[in-house]
Amino acid sequence: MQKDQSLTRRRALLAGAAAVGAVGTAGALAVGLGDGPTRPVAPAPGPPAHRPLRPSAYRLQPLTGYDAPGATPRRPPVRSEPILRMSGRGRTMLLTFDDGPDPRYTPDILDTLAKYDVRATFFVCGEMVDYHKDLLSRMADEGHVVGNHTWSHPLLTGLTRRRIRSEMERTSEVVEQAYGEPPRWFRAPYGAWNRATFQLGAELGMEPLAWTVDTLDWTTPGTGTIVDRVEDGAAPGVVVLSHDAGGDRSQSVRALRAYLPELLDSGYHLTVPRRRNV
Repeated sequence: MQKDQSLTRRRALLAGAAAVGAVGTAGALAVGLGDGPTRPVAPAPGPPAHRPLRPSAYRLQPLTGYDAPGATPRRPPVRSEPILRMSGRGRTMLLTFDDGPDPRYTPDILDTLAKYDVRATFFVCGEMVDYHKDLLSRMADEGHVVGNHTWSHPLLTGLTRRRIRSEMERTSEVVEQAYGEPPRWFRAPYGAWNRATFQLGAELGMEPLAWTVDTLDWTTPGTGTIVDRVEDGAAPGVVVLSHDAGGDRSQSVRALRAYLPELLDSGYHLTVPRRRNV
């Protein structure tokens, strides 16, 4: 718990910088401000209920595909922008959860997913995994995908290339120990990407995955608002961003219990990303 609190304090210090936006050199992208788990100031209120959710700063094209389960992909290409949407047939969506695992909230999220036989993607921080490896073992047993969200959730665009590699590499190592295989997906903290993050991620065998619908649950806007944002933003190929750690995530837990059965009743298939084996 002491380590968890230390992580939260560090993120709060970084969040102010992230809000201004991280501007990279050639090949860099604008920051997606939704991936800020904690903030040092009072958050702005969320949009009114039943109002369509405006996605984060990304406006990218679908890039993901699928391979056979268990297939070993070749080294991924070095991209110049993160993947935002998934391609595939039908009403298919991805649910993703950042910053965990956290023993206060992650088990409840896993319980809800298990109740409806749904798989999700968890972008984990290495130092959280180091203290809660059992939760990654459960994710593996239940068929969820685990991605790399760095070791300590820093603003990568302000770090040296060596530090970025260390943040990624240490996390991939601890994920492999706890989950059984290294992560194939990476998400930059605060959605702050630059050329180094794309290059190093590819070197470590990972694809960069962003999001389409940002629940902004880190602002604790209320359970109903989170539910409305997910349901209003639902569409084929959408990737939903939520959090299972980094602060009080009880609203995120309750929201999942409400919107998950609604999405399923509406005909959506909630799945996990798979890379093309090319």
